[in-house]
Amino acid sequence: MLLGLLAVLQGLAGEGGHGDSGDGALMERLTARDPAALASIYDRYSRMVYSLALRIAGQPSAAEEIVQDVFLKLWHSADRYRAERGPLGPWLCTMARNRALDQLRLKREKQRRREDSFEGELPLAAGSTTAANPETLAQQSQRAVRVRASLRELPAAQQRAIELAYFEGMTHSEIAEALAEPLGTVKSWIRSGLLRMRESLVEP
Repeated sequence: MLLGLLAVLQGLAGEGGHGDSGDGALMERLTARDPAALASIYDRYSRMVYSLALRIAGQPSAAEEIVQDVFLKLWHSADRYRAERGPLGPWLCTMARNRALDQLRLKREKQRRREDSFEGELPLAAGSTTAANPETLAQQSQRAVRVRASLRELPAAQQRAIELAYFEGMTHSEIAEALAEPLGTVKSWIRSGLLRMRESLVEP
């Protein structure tokens, strides 16, 4: 996605030829819907925005998406910028920071749901209840040990894929990127690994 935006902006920059205009002048042109102004602003601030997004999001693909979101939002809402409130660069970084934090909150929520799903996909110990009594806590502790043990029995790559999915909250696409493996392979690893774990945890 980012590569497509870069190609468009580079082409537009070649059409502009406005030189090193100040940020104020660039924003006036951008408010007037001058695409070459967006290209100039992108050239000035994209690396700074990307660096901030990467520090917060922690993944290049997520940082690239944030950069694209920030500059597309700038294009559509340039009239909201007020120079008297501060320089353009920090304003863009604030946008990037807010977008990155939104992504992190969403990622944490996905991770929580995955952990709940992970618990649901593995069999419960026989006779366990939902009450928080000592017996239940002991059963849960024993079951957690068994889950970890069954996970360690999987091949290393398969084990890592499941850990990234259920304990680090990564999507299948992000796991495929992190492990440099095809998406279909990653999905197969996770599904077959969970099935093997389920079989090993079923009590006689």
